[in-house]
Amino acid sequence: MRVGLTGASGLIGRATARALTERGDTVVTFVRPTGGTASGETIRWDPTANDLDDDDLRRVGGLDAIVHLAGAGIGDRRWSDERKALILQSRLNSTTLVVQALESLASGVGVLASGSAIGIYGSRGAELLEETSTHGSDFLASVCEAWEDAAQPAANTGTVVTTLRTGIVMSASGGALKRQLPLFKLGLGGVLGDGRQWISPIALVDEVRAILSLIDHPEAGPVNLSAPDPVTNRDFTRALARALGRPAVLRVPAFALAVALGPELAHEAVLASQRVQPARLIDRGFRFTCPTTSEILVAALR
Repeated sequence: MRVGLTGASGLIGRATARALTERGDTVVTFVRPTGGTASGETIRWDPTANDLDDDDLRRVGGLDAIVHLAGAGIGDRRWSDERKALILQSRLNSTTLVVQALESLASGVGVLASGSAIGIYGSRGAELLEETSTHGSDFLASVCEAWEDAAQPAANTGTVVTTLRTGIVMSASGGALKRQLPLFKLGLGGVLGDGRQWISPIALVDEVRAILSLIDHPEAGPVNLSAPDPVTNRDFTRALARALGRPAVLRVPAFALAVALGPELAHEAVLASQRVQPARLIDRGFRFTCPTTSEILVAALR
């Protein structure tokens, strides 16, 4: 299989490229222009300038699937108006350009697995959320909605469009867990806010396995990529402390998070409560390597 991949330098992108290569697939990466001549299986593009190299597109030939993961980081820094605009536009611009590239390929593309996130549901307390659940109304929910909508025109060419509603991907190499580990290893980790908010993690290995499953056996529409064992922040904190053999008796008040991160980022991301079930993956018979939080943490810390 020949698979186009955006966001190949990110945590999920690197792992996806490695898994595809290991099973014998050809990975065609979308890369930022460097000023030199592109060689090998790459397509030069610049979503901020709405630019994609047509010569590269013709040179690499057809693609069986595209996995689109590109987008500015959500929690990398405080949300200013400029940062929020970048979070949104990086997703809309890149997705629109991917759809244009797909439409330019004469042979067509069988499936577009396009990024999204469980943030589309908003913060919902203990409500159990599946793919058919209604959407939230906050900033992240609106970003995810627009992101998913931008991918839909690809369906007009006969491509199966799957939107990957990713939960909290757990890996010591990146993401939220990497930022937490230094404090927890020092015994300074603790509950965030009141600890009652639900989180929906997934092991990096299962995130990648799910993506590969969805390009091998396409299924249109949104698919939640999270393990079937959502937990409260309090229980997750205990599990992480236990996995590291360290105490975690501290608590970070919500107001302190709001001061440190900014109110919107704190409440919409760090303190958001999303109790998600991967209903469509379960219906497909997908078997998680790490179905429980303790197993996810063991794999992440290995």
